[in-house]
Amino acid sequence: MHNVLQMLETTATRVPNKLAVADPESELTFEQLRDTAQSIGTWLATQGGVQPREAVALYLEKTPLAWAAMLGVVYAGGFYSVIDVRQTQNRVQSICNTLQPTLVLTDTAHEQDAHALLGDATRVVLINKIAEQRPDLALLDAIRTQATNMDPLYVNFTSGSTGTPKGVVAAHRSIMDFVAVFAETFGINESDILANQAPFDFDGSTKDIYTGLLTGATVRLIPRAYFSNPTQLMDYLCACEATTLTWAASALCFVSIMGGLDYKVPTTVRRVMFTGEVMPPKQLAVWQKHLPNARYVNLYGPTEITCNCTYFEVDRVYESDEIIPMGRQFVNKDVFLLNDKDELIKPADAGVVGEVCVAGSCLALGYLGAPDRTAKAFVQNPLNHRWSQTIYRTGDLARYNENGDLVFSSRKDHQIKHLGQRIEMGDIEAAANGVDGVEQSCCLYDNTRKRIVLCYVGTTGRKELKEQLRELLPHFMVPNNTKQLDKMPLTKNGKIDRTVLASLARIKR
Repeated sequence: MHNVLQMLETTATRVPNKLAVADPESELTFEQLRDTAQSIGTWLATQGGVQPREAVALYLEKTPLAWAAMLGVVYAGGFYSVIDVRQTQNRVQSICNTLQPTLVLTDTAHEQDAHALLGDATRVVLINKIAEQRPDLALLDAIRTQATNMDPLYVNFTSGSTGTPKGVVAAHRSIMDFVAVFAETFGINESDILANQAPFDFDGSTKDIYTGLLTGATVRLIPRAYFSNPTQLMDYLCACEATTLTWAASALCFVSIMGGLDYKVPTTVRRVMFTGEVMPPKQLAVWQKHLPNARYVNLYGPTEITCNCTYFEVDRVYESDEIIPMGRQFVNKDVFLLNDKDELIKPADAGVVGEVCVAGSCLALGYLGAPDRTAKAFVQNPLNHRWSQTIYRTGDLARYNENGDLVFSSRKDHQIKHLGQRIEMGDIEAAANGVDGVEQSCCLYDNTRKRIVLCYVGTTGRKELKEQLRELLPHFMVPNNTKQLDKMPLTKNGKIDRTVLASLARIKR
């Protein structure tokens, strides 16, 4: 296979009437998904003016029809980028300036906002009006003949440290290589029901979308609003008989902290996989208690390496102050650590911290329209001087444990120098998470005042927490300030929003 559409077409031929995707209001079988995508693709390639390797933006919520539209863009030979409808006008315009889409697809619910945000210069098209187009299969086949597996499939925009969105370009090959290994590693097949948590503009959703296309598993789209209502969420998981959760760690924490599993247990779930941030063992233990026979997997990997590059199967209940390992690399992904001299850190060097680097066909094609930024992150492997071999420097720090598994330490930009000591903020967070009454924590550094600030959610008082941390940490790692929160602010991708947190803690960044 050299194009993800071959996965859709093979599955639609094999199980045409099987449910491919559904949300609480609509659904599509694999045959309907294929036919609708072909109809949209035909319109885009003819009346829409989309040429091969051109961008099309989607401004809408995730729905079965939105998924069909994404695939329709691919049928037209283009690549898609989903824009979160909750983003500010400045960010939407910044994304579109980088993306330069041929047109924007939306639905009736968001048409007015799309026009207001994008103005008259951008062509806005309603997907429901083009989904009934008679497909021209000969045309679509002709478009496919010039395609390669290194063509861009989608662009996901992530938050850059400068505040300017980074458009990560993923190729067909990277997705096809990964989902085949992902499905085989965890035994996912057409009997499974994948409960999709991640929004379509976040690469976490690609595991659900394309694993479903490859295997014939059904994808159930969970509305965003359900993650503010634990009873509604658990009712939905039980009603659709979900078998597989591949969620952001914060989404799983929301359920455990809010008592969702005490209300109702989705007993059909047999895989619970988490990603995005370090999963607090205390919250995972709640899931393990209610679903003791499920398979628990920690997934690691930034958007730039296409979904995930390492995994760790959790085989026991971890203590609250332990860190669940990142584990080992997936097949066909090379993951290794480099020290600050670009020397290889080996598994035998247990405890030595280095930067996580990744090589292989999983790598993104770079950052859209940003060659300088791409050149800084996607570099020649310093360990290889004999041929061209690009690696991605993740900016994440990790170490090997005594079992040879990788263990996350922190971000490079979360490593600080305080009182003459180099400190990993993740070590402070791990200690805080181990304190009874602390549900979740995040550590920040106030560079202006040279103070460590710990923000946390839980019932433990600030004074009591600090006293316990004095017993657990060296004096130079004990937070100078603590701030108790009702809940942790999150980004749209489900990660802790450190910018908002810094504002709450009155830290200038």
